[in-house]
Amino acid sequence: MEVFKRAIIQPGPPESFALRTVQEVIKPQKQTKLAQDENQFLENILRMLLQEFVSAAVQSGEKIMQFGQSIDSSETTQGHIPRLLDIVLYLCEKEHIEGGMIFQLLEDLTEMSTMKNCKDIFGYIESKQDILGKQELFARGKLVMLRTCNQLLRRLSKANDVVFCGRILMFLAHFFPLSERSALNIKGVFNTSNETKYEKEPLEGICIDFNFYQTFWGLQEYFSNPTSINHAPAKWQKFTSSLSVVLNTFEAQPLSDEEGDANNLEEEAVNFSIKYLTSSKLMGLELKDPSFRRHVLVQCLILFDYLKAPGKGDKDLPSDNVKEEITSCEERVKKLLELTPPKGAEFLHKIEHILEREKNWVWWKRDGCLPYEKQPVENKALPDGSKKRRPRWRLGNKELSQLWKWADQNPNALTDPQRVQTPSIMEYWKPLAEDMDPSAGIEAEYHHKNNRVYCWKGLRLSARQDLEGFSKFTDHGIEGVVPLELLPPDVRSKYQAKPNDRAKRSKKEEAKGTAHQVEENQIAATATEIDGIRTDSTATAMEFDAATVAGTQGGTLTPDELQKHSPDTDVGQEAGQLEADAEVEAGIIDGETDADVDLAEG
Repeated sequence: MEVFKRAIIQPGPPESFALRTVQEVIKPQKQTKLAQDENQFLENILRMLLQEFVSAAVQSGEKIMQFGQSIDSSETTQGHIPRLLDIVLYLCEKEHIEGGMIFQLLEDLTEMSTMKNCKDIFGYIESKQDILGKQELFARGKLVMLRTCNQLLRRLSKANDVVFCGRILMFLAHFFPLSERSALNIKGVFNTSNETKYEKEPLEGICIDFNFYQTFWGLQEYFSNPTSINHAPAKWQKFTSSLSVVLNTFEAQPLSDEEGDANNLEEEAVNFSIKYLTSSKLMGLELKDPSFRRHVLVQCLILFDYLKAPGKGDKDLPSDNVKEEITSCEERVKKLLELTPPKGAEFLHKIEHILEREKNWVWWKRDGCLPYEKQPVENKALPDGSKKRRPRWRLGNKELSQLWKWADQNPNALTDPQRVQTPSIMEYWKPLAEDMDPSAGIEAEYHHKNNRVYCWKGLRLSARQDLEGFSKFTDHGIEGVVPLELLPPDVRSKYQAKPNDRAKRSKKEEAKGTAHQVEENQIAATATEIDGIRTDSTATAMEFDAATVAGTQGGTLTPDELQKHSPDTDVGQEAGQLEADAEVEAGIIDGETDADVDLAEG
């Protein structure tokens, strides 16, 4: 240890003497890297030396990180302990000694120090964060560092050391990757030990609605454990009634802009308490505090967001009535937040943005906390140093280009009957039938019925080739479409049609046939009426021709008479055209041809 003590007070950077000091003390088998037993021996020496420095600093009354005087690389005064840690950190970084040794010394140092000294020690850790976070050191000491920080958090007061706790949490967030599972609440466990204690009996001489006081602070029980009301209708009704009382009070006593400016939320002190006092004497003052109201209203939004959180199963989702109540209460809470001064609308927008981002974390945890980091893709260079160029394909990618080239060389490939083959019903539904067999032991999540594309193609195939099986889809789902011949006997009985069902189906078919016969009779009656109209039209035309002939008294018409009768002739042609159209329509309706119509008129 005397060798290390002399090295600590030696001026200059650690790289100029650190390795030489270790070789002088340990005398390793290898010149630049220690073996396992040599690392253990060196760690024991350093831990004893560190304990000696801490004991001396406590006896002298000095701060641990300022005990002693050394000269660092920048020719400034430095304590013995930071100097020792710098030397060990350099040796770990250069892999001369085991990489986890620096983390073990930091853990010992925090355990031997008071909380006042731990703040200085943690300041040193923060200053060396970039070096400690290197992959070669992080892999060896991440668990020790996590244990050290958790021990500090347990020793700290959550009410009085809020800033120091925040520093530790921020360090862990930067030190560990985003996908580190050790910092996540995977199971979603709530801290039910965080109880809010309030008065159970009213105090004498206090003019306050004690029922409202108990109702207000009773909400904290539900906020600390939202799972208690997830599947308990009685508790949910009690919660909504209590919340309605609180929201009605907030709405009846709105805050003015002067009250919001008086509290000056933008310039609050850095040190603040994370829990409000629950004395009934302060109830009136707390209701006039915008910050107090915002804390309660934001708790409501967090609770509603948990109840509607994505990624839950069907059993965990709230019912439709509960969803409507949640939506109604959520709108009231947001309206109150927007009306709470100062800058209520801006504050509400920020809270909504935070809750929306929180859903991404919920989905990420539900999917198993997949790593965010992706390894960079290295561009492989050719032997001559040039980069490999990506091939350019005629149709965008290799597969399409090869398909086009193959079909161009063989034109019959596109018309080959074996190119696309429609499978038979038995062949297509065989995999699903095997899944339905209990003796196969196939788990439900691997069944073909979970494949939507497979089911959709099978329904289309059954609609073309097996209408009887396709009709079972309505009663039994996709498994009812499977042909009965493919199913084992114990499963087949479940999907066989019952005699009553067959009788009902035959009655439906008879009813359809009767309706079809009535429809045909109506069409025939309509055609008969059209034939009657056609006969009347023919008779009218014949009477008109007879009158014309009688007017001429059997003589021959002159050209002038023909000219006089030309308008009537045009009218006759138009009437004849209409008659012919009517005859064609009648022939189509009656199922006759034009020849049959002419024979009927003759």
